[in-house]
Amino acid sequence: MIHIANPIYDVVFKYLMADERIARTILSALLKMDIVEIEVRPHEYPNSQRDTLSVFRIDFAATVRNADDTTHIVLIELQKTWLETETLRFRQYLGVQYQNPANMNKDGYGLPMIAVYLLGHRVGNIEEPVLYVHHEARNRDGQVVTKGLPDPFVSSLTHDSVIVQIPLLHGQVNTRLDQVLSFFDQTQKSRDDQHTLLIDEGRYADDPDMHRILNRLLSAASEPKMRQDMNVEDEYFSIIEKRDTEILMRDRKLAEQKVTLEKQKSQLDEKAAQLDEKTAQLRTSVRMLHKKGISAEEIADMLSMDCDTVQSMLD
Repeated sequence: MIHIANPIYDVVFKYLMADERIARTILSALLKMDIVEIEVRPHEYPNSQRDTLSVFRIDFAATVRNADDTTHIVLIELQKTWLETETLRFRQYLGVQYQNPANMNKDGYGLPMIAVYLLGHRVGNIEEPVLYVHHEARNRDGQVVTKGLPDPFVSSLTHDSVIVQIPLLHGQVNTRLDQVLSFFDQTQKSRDDQHTLLIDEGRYADDPDMHRILNRLLSAASEPKMRQDMNVEDEYFSIIEKRDTEILMRDRKLAEQKVTLEKQKSQLDEKAAQLDEKTAQLRTSVRMLHKKGISAEEIADMLSMDCDTVQSMLD
């Protein structure tokens, strides 16, 4: 058993994915594609702007080998977050990719894009640790259309997604994807140090790609600067969690106050309705008495009312 740096930390994840071979290994497993070449692409949202941004992202252009040995290029939008994050942020990043002219091919079509989300939290009640979200083309009768697809126009306007729920990563390490994701399994977190995972090196025997990942994370665990940066992330997310808790409590209090005010308004409306009903009944009584020849003064005396009020009901 050995201690490796925990790649859920942005600084460790960035260090891990900076190795081109490791990036190819991880993304090939996630996408279930044969990626032969990969390039990091610049993007519009620097990860250093952490005051309001809790999403770490890396954009790649990957050359994928097809079954017939030809190749094509796909864009990979990789986003990782510790905390539950508004989907608007994810959509904004994707919007930047769609708008970027550099992501168009020579024929004027957008390059195919795949969004990969590594989430440090669960999504609703979904129990699958890894979700593959693919879009199908159907005709007006609901039947799947395959003739003429894939088509560059259609591919330019839609994208597939891979969603990984890190809290659900635990269990057997059988497939290539299991092996890759096992390095993110937080059930292996060291009891004394959440910055490290305790890994059974024997799991990856005779697999040079897995050993490369293992050695990279082992190296990261021994670097003081990496440890310091992980501490900074802990402090940052502690502040974010505290802020989110305060916002949650504030919103909950406001919601409770809103319910109370609505209840009070409902009670006032009910009382007003009851008063209107009583007033209508009283007006009816006053008019009936007046029709019997009883004067306004007499009615006021009989009903213990002000004479002007009685007169206003008769007008």
